Amino acid sequence: MQYLVTHTTEYLYHHPVSLCHNIARIIMRDTEEQHCKPAEVSISPEPDVLTEYHDFYGNHVLYFAIQKEHKSLTVSVQTLVEKRKDSSLIMNLYGDTPWEEARTLLMHRGAENYEARQYIPFTEITLATPEIIAYTLESFTPGRSIFDASQNLMNRIFRDFEYKPGFTTVATPLKDVFKERKGVCQDFAHLAISCIRSVGLPARYISGYLETIAPEGKEKLTGVDASHAWFSVYIPQSGWIEFDPTNNVLPGDQHLTIGWGRDYDDVSPLKGVILSSGPHRLKVAVDVKRVH
Repeated sequence: MQYLVTHTTEYLYHHPVSLCHNIARIIMRDTEEQHCKPAEVSISPEPDVLTEYHDFYGNHVLYFAIQKEHKSLTVSVQTLVEKRKDSSLIMNLYGDTPWEEARTLLMHRGAENYEARQYIPFTEITLATPEIIAYTLESFTPGRSIFDASQNLMNRIFRDFEYKPGFTTVATPLKDVFKERKGVCQDFAHLAISCIRSVGLPARYISGYLETIAPEGKEKLTGVDASHAWFSVYIPQSGWIEFDPTNNVLPGDQHLTIGWGRDYDDVSPLKGVILSSGPHRLKVAVDVKRVH
């Protein structure tokens, strides 16, 4: 399966901007499940400084600066992605390791365990409350396999929480999301990660895209796809396995990865600093097209 992914971000400023510095994480990375052709990046106005590098987690990063007056900024990235295999088909490889045993195995020597342990500590976004810990322990019962417990947690978040765009922002505390039982994919991923970490296990935040399918008999509209977020759990001696609590599925062919980190802040698509005296409007369009 191949996809052509186009992600366009446009800022419209009410007053001219004389200088801006930006960091973008919208170039997709290679994984075991996908291979990405070199991305085509378009930035307008043309940057005076443009640098590409990989961050601590291996994600592609663009840094650019525009040092001339401008009233708008458009960043567009187009990538051809080939899915190598459906990750949901390998779920049976993860065995029946109890989650308590997995937590012990994580302390063993080894590069993979060492790398995974950095995803155990809470971040400010993923802090667990006593209520969240109690919610976690309903899934992580004694002796249950780490896979079954994580999947059950995903099932419960999907069942117990309402998907409601606009109810939260990136600044909404997780305790408020848990109390109101409403949010979007980023909130549900952060909640699951908080739960997993509360029992001493590693979980990471994944930023990506999800292909949407038009209703039968109707043509899919351009630009209506959206950024998506889900989470993954590390199982010692097996590897990382992904879960999508927003859709209650194990991510497969329709889930395309941009990158991962401890939480949203590590993989936010575009952030920067501008010199301006006024507000701005933001427009984002994402298009995920199958290429046959």
